[in-house]
Amino acid sequence: QLQLVESGGDLVQPGESLLLSCATSGLTLGRYSIIWFRQVPGKEREAVSCISTYDDSTYSVDSVKGRFNISTDNAKKTVYLKMNSLTPEDTAVYYCAAYTVQAACNKWLLNYRMDLWGKGTLVIVSP
Repeated sequence: QLQLVESGGDLVQPGESLLLSCATSGLTLGRYSIIWFRQVPGKEREAVSCISTYDDSTYSVDSVKGRFNISTDNAKKTVYLKMNSLTPEDTAVYYCAAYTVQAACNKWLLNYRMDLWGKGTLVIVSP
């Protein structure tokens, strides 16, 4: 069964860190990329970071570059998003999505139509 399940969302204070997980099932290693998105109610969904299981390439948008790190544990079939130095502007529902084509991660892939979505996990950054 094709499925993505996010976890790890929480309420944290500014400056703290958080680790999000995206557990995958039914996907073929080497033939998909996982992209983390986030969305604030009333605002457009924003792509954050991408990792390709095809060539292990990664890409992050400028607003999180240097603070967020995306990684994968292929044995566990899980993709992680480690978020550091969190600010209130990072508050959002975070979703992971899969693009099931062999491709490298880059800024253009973030705009492609995703093939599979998780249900999201809520991150709140507040004093």
